[in-house]
Amino acid sequence: MSREQKEENKISLATLGLSDEILDALNDKSYEYATPIQKALIPVMFTRRDIMAGAQTGTGKTAGFALPILQELAKSFVEGKHYPKAVILVPTRELAKQVHASFEAYGKYLPLKSTVLYGGSNLTSQANRLKNGMDIVVATSGRLLEHIYQKNINLDSVDYLVLDEADTILDMGFVHEVSKILQHLPQRRQNILISATLSGSVKRLAEQILTKPKLIEVDSMGTSANSVEQIVYPVEKEKKSELLSYLIGSRNYKHVLVFVRKKELADEVASYLNMTGLKTAVIHGGKSSGERSRALEGFKEEKIRVLVATDIAARGLDIPTLGVVMNYDIPHVTGDYIHRVGRTGRAGAKGLAITLISPKEMVALKDVERLMGKTLPQEKLEGYAPKIVLVQKGARKNKNEHKNTDGAFGNKKKKTTFAPKSKKRKTTKRDAFKAYDAAKPKVEKKDKKRGRGRK
Repeated sequence: MSREQKEENKISLATLGLSDEILDALNDKSYEYATPIQKALIPVMFTRRDIMAGAQTGTGKTAGFALPILQELAKSFVEGKHYPKAVILVPTRELAKQVHASFEAYGKYLPLKSTVLYGGSNLTSQANRLKNGMDIVVATSGRLLEHIYQKNINLDSVDYLVLDEADTILDMGFVHEVSKILQHLPQRRQNILISATLSGSVKRLAEQILTKPKLIEVDSMGTSANSVEQIVYPVEKEKKSELLSYLIGSRNYKHVLVFVRKKELADEVASYLNMTGLKTAVIHGGKSSGERSRALEGFKEEKIRVLVATDIAARGLDIPTLGVVMNYDIPHVTGDYIHRVGRTGRAGAKGLAITLISPKEMVALKDVERLMGKTLPQEKLEGYAPKIVLVQKGARKNKNEHKNTDGAFGNKKKKTTFAPKSKKRKTTKRDAFKAYDAAKPKVEKKDKKRGRGRK
């Protein structure tokens, strides 16, 4: 598609039926045109129909559901009456903060009030904010349940329920908490389920929550943004940290997000990078909310060059200027690769995603490529790439080559031969007497011979 055709296909946000107050807020953020997911999602949101939407990260999906919710709630708003009318459930505190910030920015000229609830923050201060009245609640499922049980919040008047990053909610095992929250919601409401991948488990969850939903898929699921270049570097497991530092330093990457599987490994990698002179911070589930917030703010302000994060901690990170994402390993859940890559190349900007692969991760890489629907290009760096050991097939060429032998300890088993068994004939009394005589001492036999004939 040519550049001119792309320009023609652009749709202005002003043509989607949004109010002047919302358009003014969007202009403040220099948002003029709708992204494909916004173009598909916003009109359906106004129909009040349940929705299941598949959208990649970094495509503007938050605005796709936030803008219609803000507009509809503002229409029915009664001065001085603030109570929860929309609940947005997210898997992590970082994503909760990001979604709440979006609602605040888009609704800055509206009389609506919103709040964010997540674990690791003071429960009492959150309860006090709820008592003052809120129209929109963005929350993690566990912390929202705590407030429900303590009767800090009443959800009887909720008109909208949004499950953002539904695949992650499932992966983290929060589906039972979501089920408990559903018991406190009214039957009549609009349900919106947003997911980067529409796997079988996500569809089963949709069957439980949604009623005759409208399915929206902007791009085929399992694909990453076309603006992100992806490269794979094969490397020995022991040399991963060294290669990571080399790539960042030699190529002068100024702003890098590094993903790792485990929090213990995240600490090790961050410590190594700091030792090599790269200013690095780390965020994972073992860090307090304050530590994670400080590390994230320092990274956003580019005071920190490298941020090492686990998959869960990094969900919801929205850093428009982030140019490079590096995967220290392949994630446990294959679909998380899409979330990792989606941290760069936001809003159509160019991005780079580098993945370090050890020989034992080649099978996991194939799973990622199967999900993406394409083979990822590989580059080998001398001194880091694994050594290839050729295994010869067929007959041996070297006479001195060790010969395999049978047996548990390498000893070749000897074949034992058995003499054919002869047929036994029936024994008689004569045979018994012969056996008795043979068993007698020789002296006794001689005495018998001497005694014969003397009587």
